[in-house]
Amino acid sequence: MRMSTKGRFAVNALIDLALREAAGPVALATISGRQQVSLSYLEQMFSRLRRMGIVESTRGPGGGYTLGREAALISVADIVAAVDDPAEATADDGEGLSQALWQRLNETVMAHMATISLQSLVDEQKAAGAKVEPRPVKRIAPQAPVVRPPRTTAPNSVFAFGRSFAR
Repeated sequence: MRMSTKGRFAVNALIDLALREAAGPVALATISGRQQVSLSYLEQMFSRLRRMGIVESTRGPGGGYTLGREAALISVADIVAAVDDPAEATADDGEGLSQALWQRLNETVMAHMATISLQSLVDEQKAAGAKVEPRPVKRIAPQAPVVRPPRTTAPNSVFAFGRSFAR
């Protein structure tokens, strides 16, 4: 039994996300650059993760992804189950092992992965010295005060000026 590439990339991407989401939503393009994974591949994985409620998306400028629930409540098994196809996990590898054996092995591995939380993986990364750059603070230029034209009661045309004498 081996964990699929898709499952490994998803776990690594979510560790990256969990480390950086305190600064706001994390763009997939930045995760793609740090993890050296194709952006379109990440988009497919995060689409599945979003459907399972593991991540939430925010649209627009400054948008990206955040965790859908606390990292302590997300297990590695949740992540792998969200992105992996069940048919791939139980496929016969050609060595003559029966489908039932692969199924039991898969269940055992998934049971073990269910005991590992995303938070524990994040804590391990922090303990190992993972550096997290905070999101740069956007500086907002001070707004100039709004200048309103002065209000006058003077007539604004020759005709209005003439009418002012007629009253």
